[in-house]
Amino acid sequence: MPSGPLTEVKIGRLIAAAACAAFSCGCISVHAAWPDKPVRMIVAVPPGGPADTLARLIAPRLTAAIGQPVVIDNRPGANGNIAYETTARAVPDGYTFVLVAAGVAINPSLYREVQYDPLKDFAPITQGIAVPNILIVHPALAAASVRELIALAKARPGQIAFASAGNGTSGHLALELFRQSSGIDVIHVPYKGGGPALTEVMAGQLQALFSIAIAAMPQIRGGKVRALAITTAKRSPLAPELPTIAESGFPGFEVVGWFGWLAPAKTPPDIVARLHREITRILVEPATRERLLALGADPVGDTPQAFGAFIKSEHAKWAGVIRQAKIQAE
Repeated sequence: MPSGPLTEVKIGRLIAAAACAAFSCGCISVHAAWPDKPVRMIVAVPPGGPADTLARLIAPRLTAAIGQPVVIDNRPGANGNIAYETTARAVPDGYTFVLVAAGVAINPSLYREVQYDPLKDFAPITQGIAVPNILIVHPALAAASVRELIALAKARPGQIAFASAGNGTSGHLALELFRQSSGIDVIHVPYKGGGPALTEVMAGQLQALFSIAIAAMPQIRGGKVRALAITTAKRSPLAPELPTIAESGFPGFEVVGWFGWLAPAKTPPDIVARLHREITRILVEPATRERLLALGADPVGDTPQAFGAFIKSEHAKWAGVIRQAKIQAE
């Protein structure tokens, strides 16, 4: 075979290989240089409340870690759907990510039209915190334990009223799972927020409530309501004296509000890994951990894979509960 053409082919291949290598190196250098401008953290709630507090606790520390401002962009509305849809449509370049609540996995079962897929449209980063619910009752109710409450409800079907922060909220779903698990017949009275629901139970207008720990603990300590159990899988450091509903006769019962971070799908894996590394490091810092525990939240900081699997399990779990209870968003 003549040497000339073969040499040209070899040269062509070398040039192509060099171009590919240069392109590859260029891509690596772009990711390695991330970030070279401010990064946006979308938050699905208005300023104030657990999610916004978490965002503002993490953002300045993350800013220091990555060397660029982390700008909080509050996008409230539609139980978080506005923020989630905005993130799902964002350019997956590492400059937009979102702090999500449990609604990101639950909303597709609650709303008829949701413009995102929680399992396909995001790249999980990490779960940040878990916020348990506490089953509380008015002190005048003759029930000092979960078993006593169930016995009372079965003796008085349709007479005990549970408040909630609204249809489809964490407390409402906890009630529905509890009702389905125990077979009790109780009344559900939804309110527009956890504050009014808790106020009604403290006043004795309604008898019971699954309240987030951050709101319930001060009232429990003040004797204005009685705590029966917590909804975590195992006892929480927030209130280690409280039994879980699981250990009160319902193995596997777990209902926990949670918050975590997602990036748009196809965000470069090295950027997702960097965000995961920095955020989880911040979560385990003693000052951060103490602050979160004081707010009634358990720090988590799991892997992207574990967080993705958790979202998938939450999506399937609550779809079944919502379908059986025939719950629709307000």
